[in-house]
Amino acid sequence: MFITGFPAGVWATNCYVLAAAEGEDCVVVDPGQDSMDILREILTEHRLRPAAVVLTHGHIDHVWSVAPLTASYDIPAYIHPDDRYRLADPAGSSFAEARESLLAMTKGELELTEPDDVRPLLDGQTIDIAGVSLRVDHAPGHTEGSLTFRTERGATQPPVMLSGDLLFAGSIGRTDLAGGDAAAMVQSLIRVVLPSDDDTIVMPGHGERTTIGDERRNNPFLQGLSTAAADGD
Repeated sequence: MFITGFPAGVWATNCYVLAAAEGEDCVVVDPGQDSMDILREILTEHRLRPAAVVLTHGHIDHVWSVAPLTASYDIPAYIHPDDRYRLADPAGSSFAEARESLLAMTKGELELTEPDDVRPLLDGQTIDIAGVSLRVDHAPGHTEGSLTFRTERGATQPPVMLSGDLLFAGSIGRTDLAGGDAAAMVQSLIRVVLPSDDDTIVMPGHGERTTIGDERRNNPFLQGLSTAAADGD
């Protein structure tokens, strides 16, 4: 499988591109602010054509360029139903910055508008798009509809988890924004992260990639979660 990514925009949100191989159709994950130019370079260099956009959640820094991307290639966008409302007004349903300030950062009329074709993603679903198979896990806490995506283990390649803003290297997603829920975050970490194999490669929504094993050993937010779950806390 071909996987690449880059940090985009003022929030350095990781945008990922997945394909069965170079020269094939591909899936784009979380096209954030200022991602279109770099994304087009990647598509040209590796002879890729987007077949769909999948979104880990609906915060503005992850969905900024979803409308121009889907319009340019006439492709659908996928998101969990609980975050669907955020696509109608990403500037007004994400951060504390003034909506007017966020809109002033746009480069084109399609930015921050709603995609024409939006489709739901549900917990436990497996989607197969352009030869890319992704397991979908609902992982609320950062937002109501936060998701992770997981590839299958290959003969020589460990599974990859696209963790969005659930899990970072050494940290986890914040829960103090609208739609955040600290208790739900803990349960998502217990249910989605802890059962994962140690060699699973984690490609987060921000920051450097890591592995489940490294986070299990070193991430302070994962320490004691099994005990907490057993105690019902």
